[in-house]
Amino acid sequence: GLTVLQILLLLENQDMQAVEPGSTQAVHLISEASRLAYADRNLYIGDDDFVAVPIDGMLDKDYLAGRATLIDPAFSKGEAEAGSPPGEDHSHLAPDPDSALGYSTSHVSIVDRDGNAVSMTTSIEQAFGSRLMVGGFMLNNQLTDFSFVPEVDGMPVANRVEPGKRPRSSMAPMIVLDQDGGLVMVIGSPGGSRIIAYVAKTMIAGLDWGLDIQTAIALPHHVNRNGRTELEEDTPLTAHASDLEDMGHEIAENTLTSGLHGVLVENGTLYGGADPRREGTALGQ
Repeated sequence: GLTVLQILLLLENQDMQAVEPGSTQAVHLISEASRLAYADRNLYIGDDDFVAVPIDGMLDKDYLAGRATLIDPAFSKGEAEAGSPPGEDHSHLAPDPDSALGYSTSHVSIVDRDGNAVSMTTSIEQAFGSRLMVGGFMLNNQLTDFSFVPEVDGMPVANRVEPGKRPRSSMAPMIVLDQDGGLVMVIGSPGGSRIIAYVAKTMIAGLDWGLDIQTAIALPHHVNRNGRTELEEDTPLTAHASDLEDMGHEIAENTLTSGLHGVLVENGTLYGGADPRREGTALGQ
């Protein structure tokens, strides 16, 4: 969730409403914001009982405004370095070199007749979790959400394995409210470390581009985790590959199997959407 918010805030000074959904410019701008956000994530985020995560600093408007100046509308900056959020000395930490894939995750978005909302992502991690069943339930294997490399060049990785420590998760269940506290959107997805990109893209599509929730969810994916820009294969996005390479992106075409599930509220009416890429449905009564 923290990284999703960073992506959205980094794009605040861009006129995203004027950007065409699924265009080269849309992929470029969101990818460049994602590079910066993932760079901070890979350095700072871990169990805050063990690591001083600078949450307020990472969401500081002035800090992110400064980071946003690194986004060139015409050219990719390539791999980004983490910034220095207010109040945090990162000289004692090393970036996490791992990029967890993650499997066997599900998400559900619910709004009841009284307006109560739930956004819940749940995971047993990896195929069939630990492969052990107790009382009819598969036990999870969340240990794989830790970095397998505990330190780099003698400096600790924030998300390294330690006794009693919670692993970092990419799950990003989101509930969006308007300025008066009214419900606007409930959204989330499975997908390992790509969840962040799936959710951010869908929020931008629904909130900035005004797409209905089903269209926003089905919109082809593009993901940048501070490396290659991944385009969802066999979609219209792949036609932009050459233009993006000219802008400095290293392109990969991949199967990007999300499982987005969401609700969008417009004028008091609830609209549901489910990802066509995997099992799921939207129901109401």
